[in-house]
Amino acid sequence: MPTQGAAVKKLAGTKTRIDAALIIEAGLRIASEPGSGSVTVRELGKALHADPTSIYRHFRNKDALMKALLDRIAEMALERVTAPREQWRERLRQSFQAFYDLYMEYPAIGEHAILLSTEGPAELDVVELTLECLSEAGLRGDDLVRHYAAISTYVLAYTSGIARSEAARASGPLEDTSAWFRRSLPMSPSTHPHVNALRDPLSMLDDADAYQMGIEALLDGVEATAQHLRATRTD
Repeated sequence: MPTQGAAVKKLAGTKTRIDAALIIEAGLRIASEPGSGSVTVRELGKALHADPTSIYRHFRNKDALMKALLDRIAEMALERVTAPREQWRERLRQSFQAFYDLYMEYPAIGEHAILLSTEGPAELDVVELTLECLSEAGLRGDDLVRHYAAISTYVLAYTSGIARSEAARASGPLEDTSAWFRRSLPMSPSTHPHVNALRDPLSMLDDADAYQMGIEALLDGVEATAQHLRATRTD
């Protein structure tokens, strides 16, 4: 009969059986930890009490893992859209704010959004939601496509850029990753009078406020185009 010490030793050496869902859950936990600048296979193995190489049985490489994590975040963002269908502007606001908040919560994942398409169902649902809202606003055809391209590119670039800065700060002291308008830029008042005159208010701009102002400007553009289309059809 094995002794109690032998049983404990055997249990301690037992590896956890994992699946894709457990890996994604662990990846989110790691990315949300203060000071986390990346999600590595080694960290996942440690968090799951599993052999790190077992991760590759579920995700063929790091990109495949990140795509799955990004798609899970997209799913979480969609869950935060609660406004009714007819309130298209508020639905888009909720969606875009959700991505900003979630990428700030999981910067080690969000920073990859600008480089990777998740190729997953949640990403496709986000595209469908955005197109549906723009259609509800009154856009059609090429106008709908152009506004979708402008809005989606802005949201993706801004949120992933903010996430990259947060992840870089978590990874250790690097070059200044703050937004350009908060940096101390060398300049001459004679060559850059406007920048010099507005140096202080520019340095006080907040990332979240700037992001929201950009969203509102883009949504104003949607409404202006929709109004023009309605006026044209009336004529």
